[in-house]
Amino acid sequence: MKHLAFAAAILSATAATAQTPELTVYTYDSFVAEWGPGPKVEAAFEEVCDCDLKLVGVEDGAALLARVRLEGERSDADVVLGLDTNLMAAAKETGLFAEHSVDATYDMPITWDDPVFVPYDWGYFAFIHEAGTDAPTSFRELADSDKTILIQDPRSSTPGLGLLLWVKSSYGDEAPEIWEGLSDNIVTVTKGWSEAYGLFMEGEADMVLSYTTSPAYHLIAEEDDSKAAAPFEEGHYMQVEVAGKLASTDQPDLADQFLQFMVSDAFQSIIPTTNWMYAAVMPEDGLAEGFDTLITPEKSLLMSAEDAAAIRDEALAEWQDALSQ
Repeated sequence: MKHLAFAAAILSATAATAQTPELTVYTYDSFVAEWGPGPKVEAAFEEVCDCDLKLVGVEDGAALLARVRLEGERSDADVVLGLDTNLMAAAKETGLFAEHSVDATYDMPITWDDPVFVPYDWGYFAFIHEAGTDAPTSFRELADSDKTILIQDPRSSTPGLGLLLWVKSSYGDEAPEIWEGLSDNIVTVTKGWSEAYGLFMEGEADMVLSYTTSPAYHLIAEEDDSKAAAPFEEGHYMQVEVAGKLASTDQPDLADQFLQFMVSDAFQSIIPTTNWMYAAVMPEDGLAEGFDTLITPEKSLLMSAEDAAAIRDEALAEWQDALSQ
């Protein structure tokens, strides 16, 4: 009888596990890191979804789109979290994403009404350096200086692509000249943000491409005020990070629930001090002390998703030509 009871318990547990729906979300590596938003987001969503949330790290944002393209309708992902406005048009062209039903009031510098992608945070790109040291105040000044920089590959990284569009939107036809000048400053080009920032922290370069919000991490999490963002006269290019539901998902209702949860206070309150970006919906308790010390760009730059897609190949070719010389 004991054996029968034990067997029945095992079967019951197995059945319960089988009945628990699983939602798979592809995102970037830093999101799922121990210090990133992933662990807290997973715990918070599982409290309300009666499901198993599986977060899969896939390098950086551009690599996410490449993987989903490769997998197509066979992808294990239900939701992709970590694309941005510069990749949205290309993502829509795949036909792999479905429209959402999310209702939210956003707190961003731009109006948002996209039917496919839902924003969850935003910020401005910037070069981070040691506070108290002289820093260039424009791309031209950086190119003329002996400052060394670390940047990310625009083919695999959303910050890398953002930098291309930052230069292109600032200088237009003169962008190749800027890249030619910057080529001597670049120490290395990494696949993603985490690698570049890690090398910067190890002292491998004077500056690293990151965000105006990066110093908040050091100030709040480490009580370290030694990092600063360099304000550029051209203005700073804005990034809005987004998530979307795959049309091939076998959990469409659960995917919709996650996207709606993503703009709730339970999710948005996690973002500023784990992803170190501005929340797309202002948390009920506001931003942590320290965010008020960050620079505010005098000029905000952002191309539409369509314009970014149209100019991407040209900007990429200019970048490659300059770095290959």
